[in-house]
Amino acid sequence: MAAQNCTVFTDFILLGLSGRQDVQQGLFVLFLLVYGITMIANLGMILLINMDPRFHTPMYYFLSNLSFCDICYSSTVAPKMLVDFLSELKRIPYNVCVVQMFIFGFFAAAECVMLSVMAYDRYVAICNPLLYTTTMPRRVCFQLVATAYIAGLMDMTIFTYCTALLSFCNSNIINHFFCDFPPLLALSSSDTTIIEIAMTISCGCVVGSSIVTVLLSYSYILITILRMNSAEGKRKAFSTCASHLTTVGIFFGTLFFIYFRPNSSSSTDTDKVASVFYTVVIPMLNPLIYSLRNKDVKGALRKAVGSKLCPG
Repeated sequence: MAAQNCTVFTDFILLGLSGRQDVQQGLFVLFLLVYGITMIANLGMILLINMDPRFHTPMYYFLSNLSFCDICYSSTVAPKMLVDFLSELKRIPYNVCVVQMFIFGFFAAAECVMLSVMAYDRYVAICNPLLYTTTMPRRVCFQLVATAYIAGLMDMTIFTYCTALLSFCNSNIINHFFCDFPPLLALSSSDTTIIEIAMTISCGCVVGSSIVTVLLSYSYILITILRMNSAEGKRKAFSTCASHLTTVGIFFGTLFFIYFRPNSSSSTDTDKVASVFYTVVIPMLNPLIYSLRNKDVKGALRKAVGSKLCPG
């Protein structure tokens, strides 16, 4: 698909979120704060889950892996974005651009599958509580998490191969703040029809299967909850599931807006704002949503903080 007499670009220029220097300085402070909260909250969640025996359960094992994915794909984008806020020329080498896209996409796709795994875990816990320990042993939990990472690896291997087929003859200026597949497609001088079909099929398999799993799991969960006689049981079940549904709704809703709407390959200002949301904001919200809605997590955090402040 490479074009003849094509100028070979060794790097790209990112336009970023804003061209105004005064705005960029304010955005630097804002997103530095957001990224700092993201790292502290997700690392804190992972440490708390691993250190407290009460959280050595399948639900929290999946949650710790969700936090790990949030840390990894946020760290793929946020540090470079913060540096670019203070730089006049936002340059990124071609190889680094491809690596950034691969790592980000790998962990984002893994998170899609992880959210569906967590939905299945809640389905088993609420709809078949007597069979929960036999249905979700440690070996099965490990296999489900491994499946999420394998799906992410396969998905982004296809994306990376498709990127290698693109040629960029007309310009090396990317109207975005990081290397994502849609703006690269928009910039390419190649015929991208087949590549877009491959991207849609690959992305659709991962995201589509994850959404179907979530919808089916929560349909059965809702039916089971409505059949409960205990008001307290209904409240606890709804409370446990509400945080997960909030995370799923925000994450998949944003992905659909970026990747599955018509003409999503054109990187507009609206696209960039939406991208900021799922690359930087959602990784910060996930641990906060789970911790703020979970009494056990809040109690463990208070205990951990209290022991640090008053060790004696």
